[in-house]
Amino acid sequence: MSERTLAIIKPDAVKKHAIGDIINRYEKAGLKPVAMKLMRMSKPVAEGFYAVHKARPFFDSLCTFMSSGPAVVLVLQGENAIKKNRELMGATDPAKADAGTIRKAHGTNIEFNAVHGSDSPDTATFEIGYFFPGMEIFS
Repeated sequence: MSERTLAIIKPDAVKKHAIGDIINRYEKAGLKPVAMKLMRMSKPVAEGFYAVHKARPFFDSLCTFMSSGPAVVLVLQGENAIKKNRELMGATDPAKADAGTIRKAHGTNIEFNAVHGSDSPDTATFEIGYFFPGMEIFS
């Protein structure tokens, strides 16, 4: 089933010049970028995006990190895009991620872990809508 998912190449991976490698991994896995922008999130934008984690102890440091530099925000489309992207990313903690995953290759630790990806269809719908009005997405 073709579906869409949101992906973010986080500020740590942008700083490491990993954008090209990460997008190449998406495309080789059959995930087509249908919307993409380089942006620097303000802290309030990061807080709105991660509002689901507001009560968690890492919320403030996560939002500070996500607003610390430019990030690439993408909509990826393809067969089972959510599941496929989760597999490509690897475990949240790069030390526990499988070899060949994006986080193993480009992540530093559980906080600076290179990429974000939607974890369910409902989350993907919210996250895509948060960053991309419909007219900015191409099929």
